[in-house]
Amino acid sequence: MGNRGMEDLIPLVDRLQEALSRAGRCCSLHLPQIAVVGGQSAGKSSVLENFVGRDFLPRGSGIVTRTPLILQLLNSNSEYGEFFHCKGKKFTDFDEIRQEIEAETCRITGSNKGICPVPITLKIFSPHVLNLTLVDLPGITKVPVGDQPADIEYQIRDIIMQYICKENCLILAVTPANTDLANSDALKLAKDVDPQGQRTIGVITKLDLMDEGTNAREILENRLLPLRRGYVGVVNRSQKDIDGKKDIKAALESEKQFFLSHPAYRHMAQNMGTPYLQKILNQQLTNHIRDTLPAFCSHLQSQLLALNKEAEEYRQFNPDDPARRTKTLLQLVQRMAVDFEKLLEGSGDKVDTFNLSGGARINKIFHERFPYELVKIESDERKLRQEINYAIRNIHGVRTGLFTPDLAFEAIVKKQISSLKAPCIKFIDLVSQELITTVDQCVSKLSSFPKLQNETERIVINEIQEQKSKCREQVLLLIDIQLAYINTKHEDFIGFTNYHQAHNQNNANNLAQIPRIEGVAKLSSRIVIHKGWLTINNIGIMKGGAREYWFILSTDSLSWFKDEEEKEKKYMLPLDNLKLRNVEKGFMSSKLVFAIFNTESRNVYKDHRCLELACNSQEELDSWKASLLRAGVYPEKAEEKENGPETFTDPHLERQVETIRNLVDSYMHIIYKTVRDLMPKTVMHLMINSVKEFISSELLAQLYALGECTALMDESLEQRQHREEVLCKHAALKEALAVIGEISTSTCSTPLPPPVDSSWIKHSNHPKNSSQTGGKLVDRGHAPPVPWVSRVRPGTSSNNFHQLPHQHNRTPTSVPRRQPPPIPNGK
Repeated sequence: MGNRGMEDLIPLVDRLQEALSRAGRCCSLHLPQIAVVGGQSAGKSSVLENFVGRDFLPRGSGIVTRTPLILQLLNSNSEYGEFFHCKGKKFTDFDEIRQEIEAETCRITGSNKGICPVPITLKIFSPHVLNLTLVDLPGITKVPVGDQPADIEYQIRDIIMQYICKENCLILAVTPANTDLANSDALKLAKDVDPQGQRTIGVITKLDLMDEGTNAREILENRLLPLRRGYVGVVNRSQKDIDGKKDIKAALESEKQFFLSHPAYRHMAQNMGTPYLQKILNQQLTNHIRDTLPAFCSHLQSQLLALNKEAEEYRQFNPDDPARRTKTLLQLVQRMAVDFEKLLEGSGDKVDTFNLSGGARINKIFHERFPYELVKIESDERKLRQEINYAIRNIHGVRTGLFTPDLAFEAIVKKQISSLKAPCIKFIDLVSQELITTVDQCVSKLSSFPKLQNETERIVINEIQEQKSKCREQVLLLIDIQLAYINTKHEDFIGFTNYHQAHNQNNANNLAQIPRIEGVAKLSSRIVIHKGWLTINNIGIMKGGAREYWFILSTDSLSWFKDEEEKEKKYMLPLDNLKLRNVEKGFMSSKLVFAIFNTESRNVYKDHRCLELACNSQEELDSWKASLLRAGVYPEKAEEKENGPETFTDPHLERQVETIRNLVDSYMHIIYKTVRDLMPKTVMHLMINSVKEFISSELLAQLYALGECTALMDESLEQRQHREEVLCKHAALKEALAVIGEISTSTCSTPLPPPVDSSWIKHSNHPKNSSQTGGKLVDRGHAPPVPWVSRVRPGTSSNNFHQLPHQHNRTPTSVPRRQPPPIPNGK
């Protein structure tokens, strides 16, 4: 055998298969085995029966093998069979084994000739077999028969691929001798997953059915259409022999006499036939197991190590113990409180590198979204001046006023302050929504206990809603407090006297230094505010079309570069006199667009009056708008889009309107500054900190107050199944490693044959091609010879081969790779 001391390796793998099968689908490890692949009626079943020396496989027309059959052959003094699904039952009658295979196949797949990937495992103990583990796969077919599904060809191919694509699987490619070997589907599938031929063994059947005057000598000598591991020829029983109940022992003797008497095969008869194939498979599978066993053992150990901690926890876990349930409830609530705080404070163990979450999103609402919402509610200039005009005139009534009325200023300021309520309420809603999202993220970890998860989520969300109402009341109270008293003595308020002095000393450009109603102060020069990718959307196709650049926004300019390395600067745009406007999204575009333009109608970039910039998401758009706002680039106002500011016929009234307008600007800057400072503090205190405190100190008490603490800790069905799977897999892995520890891996192995040119499996580029039609083998010319086989002169053929004219570049039928056709609704 060449593997002394390793005779138990194949039974070892069978024991591993049995041990790991107890773990079910939760322990899918790839064990060394041999997969038998071939077309329908290629002789696969006959080869397997010859190994056993018994008739035990179902026979019939069409597709008979409809599920994978894992056949474990074990050398033993007695002869019987065992099925994995019939534990403890021994089948001594091989007709009963056939009937049980047929019954189990129908139970798994139904009676409509369909197929299923769920395998049937059969052990055969016999003194006439060598230790082997083979997987008999459904035969490759092209056309569905009867009520078979329309995509039966692709279903069979998928099942075959599930086995042969595993590196631990040897491939036994069975091909009849009376068909074209170059078009063998079995060899094509093997070539797809084993291009080097290290795992593929060729079997040529039906050598006795070739037409007179033809033979497969050059194929079996591995000179024509070579494989790295070569071919073995076998002769199976004919259908007449099977119908006549010819004994397999007699059939094996006939096979032996066939090779000894045939002039083309007699010189290699000792390397042909079923007994030699069985010996070779035993040897190569044993070598394969020896080669893969260390890596397989390492894989088992790594999986066991990964499961040790979880399995130990589950082993000590008693789901019905009240004390254990109480302890678990306490641990879960404490863990949730820690997770919630970590998500908000940004100190989580697992940092999300793809999206903002928890506290980072709330921070963005504090410092980007809320300031932008304040700017959005600013009244347009034209409307504000008109309101001031009406207020002054209504206060004077029938009289002509000589002085600027204080009441007009107070009325306009109060109206402006009242308009802050909407963005403040929206701000609270946004923060509460983020808190709920964070709670959902934490509560999802309680999915093992559905009742606890639902009650915890309900209680915490109710608390958030309650704190949200309190916070809303407090914020509205803060705004009402601002409305209650207009403090014109505030140190930052410009006042009537100071306004006139500033008006006389500064020109129009210097007025920009007076803080505007936006409430966003200018930052220090040359500070980078934002970086990111933007697409310049309005460049014509003739000039390169829309293109993406890396943009950097600072306090005084907007620059863009070729890429984020920031080496090749494309342009730098000063922010002076720039404004921002929204642009409608294009019909065929998914990007969100905004535009930057110059208020003095100058070109912004080259010959473009505006620069259209596109983002990929609404979040990016809001972030860029908020950043531009911090840099002093404000949204376009109404008077810039329509008719410009209203003109006044009364110069005195115009001066009064201008005075009130600038006083309102100055006072509202104080209000905006106060609101932008107090709102995050108020929300942080009344909502975020309160919810954190509630989860850490009161949540557990409220859960206990429900009065059904034991019911809360009822496990979900999925968790129960997961626990059982982990324990089962852990036990199976320990048993598998114990099995491996019983064997000594000292061996003398046979080396793998040298590589050969197997490109013929895809197509043939040789001057001469060969085909076999109607049982006649036609010469295709010689493939590159294997080193241990004597060479044949180019241009010659072996005995009994007929030379035909050239058949250039005939491409064999490829393995189907298209999408399967739709399955019809009815027969």
